[in-house]
Amino acid sequence: MTQIDATAAFFAARDQLLACAGDPARARAEFQWPDVGPEFNWAHDVFDVIAQDNDTVALWIAEEDGSEQKLTFAELKRRSDQVANWLRATGARKGDVAMLMLGNRVELWEIMLAAMKLGIVILPTSVVLGAAELEDRVARGRVNWVFAAPEDALKFSEVPGSYRGIGVGLGLPDASKEQRAALWEWEHYEESRAAGAGRIPKATLSGDPALIYFTSGTTSLPKIVEHSHTSYPLGHLTTMSWLGVRPGDTHLVISAPGWGKHAWSSFFGPWHVGATIFVANYGRFDAEFLVSELDRAGVNTFCAPPTVWRMLIQHQLATKPRALREVVSAGEPLNPEVIARIHEWWGLEIRDGYGQTETTALIANMPGDPIVPGAMGKPLPGVDAVLIDPVTGAEAVEGEICLRIVARDPDPTASEVDASGAAAATRIAPINLMTEYLGNPEATARATANGLFHTGDVARRDEDGVLTFVGRTDDVFKSSDYKVSPFEVESALLEHAAVAEAAVVGAPDETKLNVTKAYVALAAGVPATEETAREILAHARVALPPYMRVRRVQFADLPKTTSGKIRRVELRQAEETSFAAGERTAGEWREEDFPGLKG
Repeated sequence: MTQIDATAAFFAARDQLLACAGDPARARAEFQWPDVGPEFNWAHDVFDVIAQDNDTVALWIAEEDGSEQKLTFAELKRRSDQVANWLRATGARKGDVAMLMLGNRVELWEIMLAAMKLGIVILPTSVVLGAAELEDRVARGRVNWVFAAPEDALKFSEVPGSYRGIGVGLGLPDASKEQRAALWEWEHYEESRAAGAGRIPKATLSGDPALIYFTSGTTSLPKIVEHSHTSYPLGHLTTMSWLGVRPGDTHLVISAPGWGKHAWSSFFGPWHVGATIFVANYGRFDAEFLVSELDRAGVNTFCAPPTVWRMLIQHQLATKPRALREVVSAGEPLNPEVIARIHEWWGLEIRDGYGQTETTALIANMPGDPIVPGAMGKPLPGVDAVLIDPVTGAEAVEGEICLRIVARDPDPTASEVDASGAAAATRIAPINLMTEYLGNPEATARATANGLFHTGDVARRDEDGVLTFVGRTDDVFKSSDYKVSPFEVESALLEHAAVAEAAVVGAPDETKLNVTKAYVALAAGVPATEETAREILAHARVALPPYMRVRRVQFADLPKTTSGKIRRVELRQAEETSFAAGERTAGEWREEDFPGLKG
């Protein structure tokens, strides 16, 4: 298939989704994944086509001090070609792995485009990681190149490996003398500006690796997710349809580089339609600054995690930014009371969305979908998702979210045969699913057992086919004979003004197997006192059915991964340790401590 064919196939599928804007039922019924052939490369076949002679602003980065940078699509095309030619001259080759440890700065987007054009595998990496985590990523990710700003590049003095370093900003005046001396062997990224911008030959196959991500590690050592030149770039047509982003829009997402969601909404999703990506950089989160920037930049589509939405509400920011049309949330399920408040203030429905590092967006409320408060919506166009009972393996009303993996009939002429000499069936993964857990065939086999991709998340389906998140398979627990969803309990707790965040786990109990315990991060100014504990337990008594009721509460800073997800596994382990020792956890309040609450 030629480049023109691949390009035409992509844009035909994209335009089909755009034509169904506001009619999600039609989009789900009509959409089909495009056949882009064996040599698809999104940077060449989509971005460069959109960017050709295009003076629309592609990337707009605003800083707290009022300074800002704007690059058009045409400028980014030329600049990424320059960077690609420079990297090639420096020794980078197709298949090399490049770690990008950069914040929201223009070089991040330049390098990602250039790397894709060359077939260099991109490993986005958070700037908050320390030397020990970097050593693991460099070794297991088989890193050949590291791109980092001077302050982060210094961490690599403690990280062994045969990688080559490229300092982004190392040759600029604000790089200190000490930084330059410590990193004297590193290449200077600024030298790429002297390179030519000649055409880069396309050398990748559609199935070649394009990006690898380390998972957030909420329950175990992070796994390495490998995505191809189709699974993420092409797969994000689902993300585009969920965001509701249109040509001419300006899009803003609150997401740090280094995690999959950044590529979802700060790279592929908006640029699929030639929209402007707007970034509001800040040192410390400031709700008023964020909303003022949404208004100033005329942002049309906005995505933020639940924590940000809750902070906007705490700051009583009731005036809608002028151009805002679509608002979405992802990362963890959004609580119904937050959706209701934003609708009351801004007249907009926050539309929840769900996906994983291993996938693009899978399930969401699309523009035009009737919103069920607290529900994450229906499978997106092209997504074949089912709920599977973990015991029986049958489809169920409540069960693990799984994606069907299609198996072709065995081909007797196939070169791949099993031990008996019979031709093996070929498994066809969904377009927007990772290729594998790199270097971990056992984990890949577990995740794709029985012709399904197992997400490890549990959901419940209503009579209209709308799915509501219940929890991770590891997080859902039993109390007596009842199954308890931490998310439902946390949602109820967040209705209390004293609660900023909550994490619910099952605390082992000799009689009930588990009782419901809440770890609570208190709202600003709320004291961690006996009276506050009594109020929260009393609220839970009214807001929840008896089998879900919170029986214990503890005030604490919640343990989180570097991507901001709560590590309930740490809290469960603390409860199990206390129970095994026959001890009560220090700082815990129980129902029995308050006469009148027990029962």
